[in-house]
Amino acid sequence: MKKLLAPALIAGLLLGGCATQPSSVGYEPQLLLATPRQADPQVEIQLAKLSELLQVPDLTEQQRARFLYDRGIRYDAVGLRTLARIDFNQALSLQPDYTDVYNFIGIYATQAMEFDQAYQAFDAVLELDPEFTFAYLNRGIALYYGERADLAVQDLTTFLLEEPSDPYRAIWLYLAQQELDSEQALIQLADHRTRMDEDNWATGLVDLFLGRIGAGDLLASSREGLSQQGELAERLCEAYFYLGKRARLQGDNGKAMNLYKLALATNVYEFVEHRYALMEMRQVAESAMAEAEARTRDRAPTF
Repeated sequence: MKKLLAPALIAGLLLGGCATQPSSVGYEPQLLLATPRQADPQVEIQLAKLSELLQVPDLTEQQRARFLYDRGIRYDAVGLRTLARIDFNQALSLQPDYTDVYNFIGIYATQAMEFDQAYQAFDAVLELDPEFTFAYLNRGIALYYGERADLAVQDLTTFLLEEPSDPYRAIWLYLAQQELDSEQALIQLADHRTRMDEDNWATGLVDLFLGRIGAGDLLASSREGLSQQGELAERLCEAYFYLGKRARLQGDNGKAMNLYKLALATNVYEFVEHRYALMEMRQVAESAMAEAEARTRDRAPTF
């Protein structure tokens, strides 16, 4: 999912270098692999320059906060999230009303399953800037993973209404709604589908959840109409994540785990799907452990 985490500042940080090769990994015929993204030399140069600028002694607090934020989003783009989080926290200590920083802190808190901290961060974003609508997406995702689906639906509905034809917005709303009423969630997703562009590749992700296409069709379509280097890796990151979500909804956690691993293998770090694939895997593992413990208790002898 592009451009859904931090507005324009992430543009230009997408990394190139991707190739396609059919493979027989074992889940579906014609399963595709893309060469994982490699670090962009330009981003590495920008990181070095920003580190030099931060050594200048007479920077104002606002300048230092901005340079820390700029370096943080570049660390994030190459997967160095601990370093990014350090920079974001330092930037916020210097400029407590830095809206973009609160947004990232909320995202990182969600990934760490620190949901109360995430809610507070996104609340701060919207208090500082009510027009920062991506906070509704990010808070909605945090509420979804924090098992507060009713509130997640409210935020994700607000986000969808801003752009009703966006497949990604409709999918995340559907995922939250199906926690409350799976049949009604499908009906509403089908209704949202009527407003989508047939030529948008991501519309196929909606068709996947609606059962109109299968995994093979979706993966085949990911190779069509590629316009820039690295685009296949981006599409496969999305495809494998949502295939994993569908597998979880169908109760096939083993298949879901493998698909999430494939999403992570693309190295498209700044995409929503890459960010939350690892959380999905953690949830699957915790669920499996809980089920195993329950079976052990059930088999335990009683005296």
